[in-house]
Amino acid sequence: MAQITETNMEYPMFKGLQRPLEFLGLQGRYITWAAITAGVGILGFMLVYALTGFLLALVFAAVSISAGIGMIMVKQRRGLYSKKTDKGIFIYAYSERL
Repeated sequence: MAQITETNMEYPMFKGLQRPLEFLGLQGRYITWAAITAGVGILGFMLVYALTGFLLALVFAAVSISAGIGMIMVKQRRGLYSKKTDKGIFIYAYSERL
């Protein structure tokens, strides 16, 4: 428990669950990506429907949502905190010794 002294007060600190946020199998930042994908699909459907017709709008919505879900699943499989990895052979000309 927290102890209270005259000069300083201590409070217990909540450190969280130490796990990434998860919703319907999506983790962390990919929840936002899924919301953006759904928004683009719905708004794109409405725009294409107004300009051309129902069938083309339905195809656009299906393709955009499928592409977004596919991209999210591929990136999520690589890891939530994946970083860019350079491919190739790197040659360092010299190294300074301390």
